Formats: sequence, structure tokens, C-alpha cells
Amino acid sequence: MSGKNFDAFKRTIEHEFMHHPVVTNNEYTRWFAHGDMSLDHLHHFTVQFSVFSNQFLLAALNRVINADTLRAAHESKEILMNELGVIYSKGGAHNGERTEARRASVADTDREGDSALVSTEGTVDGGTFRFQAAHIEWLLRFGQPLGLTFDDIGKRRHGTAETLFFCDELFRLYGSEDYNEAMGAAFAVENWAAAGFWKELIAGLEKIKRERIPDLPLAFFTWHDKIEELHKAHVWDELRDCYESAKFAEEPFVRAGVIMLNGVKVFWDGLNADRSRTEPASAAQHPDRTGSVFIA
Repeated sequence: MSGKNFDAFKRTIEHEFMHHPVVTNNEYTRWFAHGDMSLDHLHHFTVQFSVFSNQFLLAALNRVINADTLRAAHESKEILMNELGVIYSKGGAHNGERTEARRASVADTDREGDSALVSTEGTVDGGTFRFQAAHIEWLLRFGQPLGLTFDDIGKRRHGTAETLFFCDELFRLYGSEDYNEAMGAAFAVENWAAAGFWKELIAGLEKIKRERIPDLPLAFFTWHDKIEELHKAHVWDELRDCYESAKFAEEPFVRAGVIMLNGVKVFWDGLNADRSRTEPASAAQHPDRTGSVFIA
């Protein structure tokens, strides 16, 4: 398209999104990866993460409602319905995987919705719904060895001010009816999710499981890490599709993406402040060394 330069836009995105401190310098997840947190803090982390995860449903539904095309509505429904418990279907291969899982243990048939047994690829169209496959139920199973019950997780009333700020920014931007706001926020969130924070969380949780809570199920985290690895391969193709839309405008796209990442950072900084107040002095927070200033 005349007057447009995708390569120049990619460089802008790489600078504004990929170099945002929540992507390059997430102090909390870097600390978390060592697995030295108290179980009280792990309890707190689980509750806050569950609030973000469950409140994301509102943002995802808002994105479906505000989709600008039928195709965009379908893509948004893929995310929302999988979050709610519709298992991605890969046809014969997926069915074969489930059959093999049944052979492994009679108990596995009752856990068909367990994230350890479901696909990271395919479509919800024709997929099977399982209550147990809802992402909040995966988190509930993770939280049960920590003493958490269903009423302890996912509710807005359990969120800190920082967690709720992040949830509200997701609803406002990711679910925006403005095309460029919604696309910019979504692309920013996708890049954050694919940047490695899941691996840092998994590293810390694997140590906790190995040394302190052997029955801690990690499938919620490992499944999300796998799916983000798959998304990473398609992210620039999706950006080009957006860029070539007649509705695309660079400034609001970039601005919304940066503000969305600022909201993500508020969430992690809130957890970092919480652990700095309650964890041993050796785990104290270090000042941010980036010195970066981002659009607010």
C-alpha cells in the first residue's frame, strides 16, 4: 500500500514492545524462577494469578462482541471458548491422543479435561467441552495442595489494586471496540506472553514441586508455555495482516500496545512489592535498571 513501510513499522514494534521492561526486565519472574519463595507468598501469587486469569474472560468476551469482522469474531471465540473448557480438536490425531491417555490409566478418563491430556493445537469448532478443561479449574487443581478452594480464587474481590488495574486495562484495551486499540493491545499481550515469563514461572514451580510439594500439578503453566511457543511462529504474519487492513493506523496501535504493556508491568510490580514486604531480606527488590520512560 502506498506510503506504508512494513519493515519500518516492525522496527518500531521491536523497539516499543519487545524492549519494554516487562518483556526484558521482569524482576519478579526472574526472582520467582529460583523457587525460593515462601509457601505463603506462593499462595498469594496463585490467588492474584487466578484473578487475572478469570477476569480475562470478560476482556475476551468483550473482544468477541466488538470484533470488526466475522473472521475476527471466530478467532476471538477460539480463545474464549478454550478458556471456558472447549478442548481444541485436531481430528483423528487428537482423538488418538485421548485414546492413548485412557489406556495409560482408568483414572485418566475422569480427567479428560486435564491440561496435561489436551491438545495445544486445532480448533474449538467441533471440540469437546469439559468442565475440568476450564482454565480456572486447572488453576484450582494447582491451588488445592496450597489449601485453596474454589471460593478463594478468581474472584475480583481477591485482587490487589495492581491486579485489578491490569484486569481493567485488559477489558478496556484488549476488548476495545476501536480496531487499532484492540489489535495493538492484543499484539503486545501476545509478545509479552511469548517472551519467556512462563518458563521462569515453571522453573520456580518445578523446584517447589521437587523439594516441598510433590503433588503440585504444573499442567496449567506447562500447557500455556507450549501454546505460546506455537503462537510465536505466527506473530509477524498476524501483524502484517493487521498492517495491511484499511482500518490500520500506526500511532493508536503502538500507543495502545505500550499502555497495555504498562498495565502488565503494574501487575508484576505489584507482586514484586508484595514479596519485598513479606519475603526474607535476601529476596528484596532491586531497583529497575532500565531507566526507560514509556507512553502513559
